[in-house]
Formats: sequence, structure tokens, C-alpha cells
Amino acid sequence: MTTAKDPLHGVTLQAILVELVDTYGWSGLGQRIDIRCFKSDPSIKSSLTFLRKTPWAREKVEALYIQLKSR
Repeated sequence: MTTAKDPLHGVTLQAILVELVDTYGWSGLGQRIDIRCFKSDPSIKSSLTFLRKTPWAREKVEALYIQLKSR
């Protein structure tokens, strides 16, 4: 896969998270990805901390972002 075709190229995790929250809201995000940091007192900062330490969760967030962008 080339970087030109990679929808994540040049996009920060924070930008991905902000766009997903703007699109779905925290409750919608928590319904789509079952992660406690999206359901219990969610914030961008706490979610970023969790996602940076948890590869499987980050992959789910990135996959949802790619799905959103490919609509």
C-alpha cells in the first residue's frame, strides 16, 4: 500500500478521535467500539492516553475512521 492511498497518512490520532467524536458523539463511539474510555467520563485527553498504550483499541479506532472516510 502506498502512502498516497493510505487514508491515515499524515493524520494524527488526535485528529482521528476528534473527527469521530464530532461525527458520532461519545455515546455513538462507545456503541461502535466497546472501550470504557469512550463510555465512562470520556475526554479526548484520556482516550488518547489509552489508545496510545493499547494497540488493539487504536486499530479499532483507525478502522472506524477509514470506514467513515470511505463512505
